[in-house]
Amino acid sequence: MKILVSACLLGANCKYNGGNNLCPEVLDLQNSHTLIPACPEQLGGLPTPRPPAERNGERVITCEGADVTQAYQRGAEETVALAKRLGVQCAILKARSPACGCGAIYDGSFIHRVVSGRGVAAQLMEEAGIPVHTEETLPKEL
Repeated sequence: MKILVSACLLGANCKYNGGNNLCPEVLDLQNSHTLIPACPEQLGGLPTPRPPAERNGERVITCEGADVTQAYQRGAEETVALAKRLGVQCAILKARSPACGCGAIYDGSFIHRVVSGRGVAAQLMEEAGIPVHTEETLPKEL
């Protein structure tokens, strides 16, 4: 199976602070599946490192107050286009991220409050018919 994966979960240093979110359980999937790394934020043109951002309604705002919604939307569109072009069957995206969160995201207050919701890329992936999971909700059948 071809699986699009948030690049940070595979150890790429593309997280907002220049680090990664390496997840050994996700990395182990490379033994039985084709993993395709992608970072929607970088695909949207954002630098690494970059100020932290959170989704607040339909907008994505940095901790400094800058509206980066267009970059997140562009990155989401590029991520979906990549997934379609490569024929991925599902995605594993970073939990709670304003781009990748699925089911729960940070609420935009920058106090680590979690609310029900989806990141911009996760939302577009699901709307395109691509099932989305996080590293915290990996299905056993993968």
